[in-house]
Amino acid sequence: MKTQKDWEDQAKGLLKAELKRRNVTYGQLVDKLADIDVTDTEPNIRNKLSRGKFTAVFLLQCLCAIGVQNIGLTEMQPH
Repeated sequence: MKTQKDWEDQAKGLLKAELKRRNVTYGQLVDKLADIDVTDTEPNIRNKLSRGKFTAVFLLQCLCAIGVQNIGLTEMQPH
């Protein structure tokens, strides 16, 4: 059974992988979020991702801002 930390690590890994796949830095993410009227700072984003604690809304905003249209969840099945 997965722990809360396991789920947080998966969410963090998903977002970091999508950022890396698109070569988007945290600084660029701030700008892309601003383009969709979401205000955040680079240090705040860095902290959220390092802790792995952020809302589903933040995750969706980030994915939308960087142009993700599909995500694969095959490796995210509960154990």
